[in-house]
Amino acid sequence: MKSKESTSDLYNYLQLIIDDASLNAFIIELATSFTLIELKKNKFLVNENAVCPYFCFVESGILQHSIIIEDDEKTTYLALKNTFTSSLYSFLFQKPSRKSIKALFDCKLWVLDLKTFQILKEENKAFRQFYYNLIEKQICLIDDYRIDLLTLTPEERYKKLLVTEPQLIQQVSLHYLASFLGISSRHMSRIRKNIN
Repeated sequence: MKSKESTSDLYNYLQLIIDDASLNAFIIELATSFTLIELKKNKFLVNENAVCPYFCFVESGILQHSIIIEDDEKTTYLALKNTFTSSLYSFLFQKPSRKSIKALFDCKLWVLDLKTFQILKEENKAFRQFYYNLIEKQICLIDDYRIDLLTLTPEERYKKLLVTEPQLIQQVSLHYLASFLGISSRHMSRIRKNIN
């Protein structure tokens, strides 16, 4: 069993999300239920059409969620440090994933397999609170993202990204960012030139 100290980033993040001191013992149990794996750059957490094996916390690195449309890779999401991610439908229902999740950099990931995930959901109060808060937050982010795609110009989407996720601009290649924002790489290059 891992000590609380070995999962300190994860433990601190869980405390922040759950924000209930009365659940501290459950948070410790929850944090020590995760297992550390390392995923090298360009290796996959899951390939499209395979079953996603893990629900994970990104301690370091960036995971790219992508789909292939007419032989063109489209980035649908970028999971950054201190975020949770999975191909959730695939993971929960053990169905083939509709997307791939790949490490853009070497990653340290704290993971739960499905059996542990289900036990925690049934028996750990902190996990239930965490999971509710996480899903609620993700639904709001997805809603904002979809509205932005419909209402903001490409330039406005890029400017918003500069404000909300400035580390992405420095860390992630132009073509991944362009795909994530729904902009062609050529147009993205022009936008960057005009704004920077």
